[in-house]
Amino acid sequence: MSPTEPQAGGRAAIRLLQGYIWHAQDADIDLEHFLPRELDLPTPPGLGEQESAHVLWDTVSPPFAFFENGDPTASQVFYQFTVLRVYDERPDNAELHEDASAASQALGPLLDGTPEGVGWQLWEDLREL
Repeated sequence: MSPTEPQAGGRAAIRLLQGYIWHAQDADIDLEHFLPRELDLPTPPGLGEQESAHVLWDTVSPPFAFFENGDPTASQVFYQFTVLRVYDERPDNAELHEDASAASQALGPLLDGTPEGVGWQLWEDLREL
């Protein structure tokens, strides 16, 4: 089966967004003050009531040694960032893309509201966990 083709039937946990968030090690920043642990997203038509999307972040080693501008990443705290949703039935990729877009739009203002020095890089993923 192709990774772009949905599997038929059954519950499915799908990553909607994946990426990284980072800030300076000496910054006193708690992401809990800026980001929710759940997002309410619209329910795709015909799927019935769905769970909220879960917003997860875990501290990780910097995934690259330098930023694009040449600054080293060693002075930063990095978090792997994931937005996932559990579906009773796996939606098609178009519906998953709509959920990923809704999650991105909901998170945009929250990420923009983080303190200066917080960076992020997020992208749509749409893979099953």
